[in-house]
Order: sequence, then structure tokens, then C-alpha cells
Amino acid sequence: MDYIKILGLTAGTISSVAFLPQVIRIWKLKSAKDLSLNMLGLLILSVGMWLAYGILVKDVAIIYTNSMVLAMCLTLLFFKFKFK
Repeated sequence: MDYIKILGLTAGTISSVAFLPQVIRIWKLKSAKDLSLNMLGLLILSVGMWLAYGILVKDVAIIYTNSMVLAMCLTLLFFKFKFK
């Protein structure tokens, strides 16, 4: 694996982990009232499109990053409806 792929995968990991504190906070507080549904919807759309792009161009770093971010966003969306 070359350094450029390692850089991309490391950046993807950091981008994905950046959502974890928000997920943990919502889980602990059992409240997602301050989380914007509009922002979350646009983010899910954007990340889904990036994931599709990554699959089409066969870029592992883009696929990995956006898969992880999409999972975090879908978790936030789940919490948004669960903890109304």
C-alpha cells in the first residue's frame, strides 16, 4: 500500500471518528432535539453521492470514508427519531 492510500484512509478514519462524540452525546442524553433534521438529510444525500462516486471510480479511500460517515449519519438519524 502506498503512502497516498494510507493518507486517504487515515483522513477517512479521522473524518468518520469526528461524528462519534455527537453519537455518544445523543446516546447518553437520550435527546437529539438540537440536531437539525435538514442538515442531517443534506449530509446523508451528499455522503451517499460521494459513496456512489467512490464506487464508480473504484477509489478505496472514498468508499471507506463515505461508508463510515454514512453509517454515523444514519445512526444520528435513527437517534433523531428515537429520542424525539
